[in-house]
Order: sequence, then structure tokens, then C-alpha cells
Amino acid sequence: MSERPQRRSGGRRFYKRKRSCQFCGDKSIKIEYKNISLLSQYISREGKIRPRRQTGTCAKHQRKVAIAIKRARHMAFLPFSGESLR
Repeated sequence: MSERPQRRSGGRRFYKRKRSCQFCGDKSIKIEYKNISLLSQYISREGKIRPRRQTGTCAKHQRKVAIAIKRARHMAFLPFSGESLR
């Protein structure tokens, strides 16, 4: 009897790739609420803050990104809702 790896529905296999934190790699990038082009990369289409497992940031920088996004929303630089809810 040969052993095969069990497949989930759909037959797709997912391989976890190690992501590195963008901010740890490049020390010149500043996390500020005024940097809308940077912060918009960390927001989904629905307007939610993307989790660490999707963005690859470390815990320290993910907390700073979340605070900056919330400040930018409060200052009306970023919308609270996404494009699909408008």
C-alpha cells in the first residue's frame, strides 16, 4: 500500500513561502499617516487592514502600520469603507 499526500478539495497544493518584512529590510522607509501610497498597499478592496500573513510584515511594524492607517482615516486621507461599498 503506497502512501500519498492527502489532498484538500479542488486538488490544489499550497506552499507557504517565507516573507520578509519590507520595513526591516529597508530602514529608510518611514511609516507615517501622510504616506498614502504606502498605506494603501496594506488595505484590502473592502477597506480592511490586511493581516500579517498576507503582507509579510513583522508584528512590530504591523502595529505601526495599523496605527498609521487609523490616523489617516481619522484625518480623512483614507476612506473608512472600500470601493465596493460606495
